[in-house]
Amino acid sequence: MQNPIDPMRVALPAIRKPSAKDGAEIWNLIRSCKPLDENSMYCNLLQSDHFADTCSLAELSQETVGWISAYVMPNDPETLFVWQVAVAEKARGRGLGALMLQSILQRPQCKTVTRLQTTITADNEASWALFRRFAKFQESQLDIQPYYTQALHFQQRHKTENLVTIPLSKRLALAA
Repeated sequence: MQNPIDPMRVALPAIRKPSAKDGAEIWNLIRSCKPLDENSMYCNLLQSDHFADTCSLAELSQETVGWISAYVMPNDPETLFVWQVAVAEKARGRGLGALMLQSILQRPQCKTVTRLQTTITADNEASWALFRRFAKFQESQLDIQPYYTQALHFQQRHKTENLVTIPLSKRLALAA
């Protein structure tokens, strides 16, 4: 007897820029991806509208299954800061996070970007795995240092966020 094919395992996601109409679906996806910090729906609406050029949305069968919010740092146009990554459970383990990151970096708005930064708590295994894989793909490494600390910045209400920097060596090689 043959095993039935799971269509979510076979289909490739469509990756695109978000639009304002995606805000509510993004908010729902983030809420389903515990323990991600939930922002307001209005925040996700603004991200998908005002920062669409540096954010990424993934869909399978018209269902939102992936989201990355990011922006080029206003004071450092060589740095893309990744704010949040969310992948629905049914779409995990397929490299979707790395595909969405790559789709953002290939856009004209990121032509000056030579490094990626994000913050990750020590216990967020999924984020560590994603960014380690991405750094390896970039033939790079992670530079890690405490950034927003539990005591100083979060008044003991949130775990320390470690600043992770990935030099984009492949991009540097292409520019040379």
